[in-house]
Amino acid sequence: MTVPAGAAPHGGTGPWVLGVDSGGSGLRVALANAGNGPDDGNGLHTGSGVGAGDSVGAGSSVGARESVGVGPVWNATSRVPVRTGPAGIDAGHLLDQLLPMVRTLLDRAGAGAVSAVAIGAAGMATLGADLRAELPGTLARSLGVRRLALAGDAVTAYAGALGQRPGAVVAAGTGMIALGTDLTGWRRADGWGHLLGDCGGGAWIGRAGLDAAMRAHDGRRGGSPALLARVEAVFGPAPELPALLYPRTDRPAVLASFAPEVARCAAAEPADPVATGILREAARHIADAADAVCPPSGDCEVGLAGGLFKLGDPLLAPLRDELAARLPQARTVMAAGDPLDGAVLIATALTTGGLRLPLDARLLHVPTEQGS
Repeated sequence: MTVPAGAAPHGGTGPWVLGVDSGGSGLRVALANAGNGPDDGNGLHTGSGVGAGDSVGAGSSVGARESVGVGPVWNATSRVPVRTGPAGIDAGHLLDQLLPMVRTLLDRAGAGAVSAVAIGAAGMATLGADLRAELPGTLARSLGVRRLALAGDAVTAYAGALGQRPGAVVAAGTGMIALGTDLTGWRRADGWGHLLGDCGGGAWIGRAGLDAAMRAHDGRRGGSPALLARVEAVFGPAPELPALLYPRTDRPAVLASFAPEVARCAAAEPADPVATGILREAARHIADAADAVCPPSGDCEVGLAGGLFKLGDPLLAPLRDELAARLPQARTVMAAGDPLDGAVLIATALTTGGLRLPLDARLLHVPTEQGS
């Protein structure tokens, strides 16, 4: 649905809330109407995929679509990732992109003001000091926002996957992190980056596949001729791979780009045993993380969120086996929504006073709430 500038979409009768997802691929924003009531904790309101739309600026676009539960959702996206510097995530760079996008969305939706904002950002827990210091005051002055939540992207992924129910979520793409809660506190496992962890994530799988390819090139044990053939098809001659990879500043993403090739080799007829073994080991790592964060009180719902699970059965089949062995009481489900959906849900809960996810100084910071 595309709405001319100044025209309000049908159903926009309640407060407007803003969800923001900041990650390695850019900045996504959703302006949603929360007129259909608060979240009940058992599901999601939104379907916030970015629709085709008009330009908002260099590298940006805006669109709109109907959502389930909160009325219309207007979306904007920027393909420019927010910078990280000596002070962590650069609040000024985020605001330089965010504020023009929000004003465009408000204008297109015919909305007067934003009632609440939830911002989920990769690295918020360890690199979010500048955001926590700068955003509350700036958003209050520029948009009149009085209700604000600043969350790690794992928290918005959790909310997007399970809503406000207790359980555990594995968020896996280039990296991998698991987060669980019994609604009194958070339990976290991994998410330490490709040098210290992210075990079982896309970069981990891709690196293991590249290692097996180089072993085959050298004639060492553990090599895979099938993966070597895929390396040379994707990257060129194997001896040139170090020169292609090491100078890159986006090495984790480059490593992760090879994960689908590992999955293809594992799904081939006949299956490549080395690729199959890599994905089986990745499944063990992911199950380890889920086991570490699942609430110990009884039944646990485990949500699988993120692009890594688009690899399909070559990864999902061994993962389901591992989870069934480690967590026989758990129910494994695919995420109901993504981190942007989760940010909209949190913002809606702020507006209605229905936020039940536990506050945490680093993972879910609500500046206007006591104890945050």
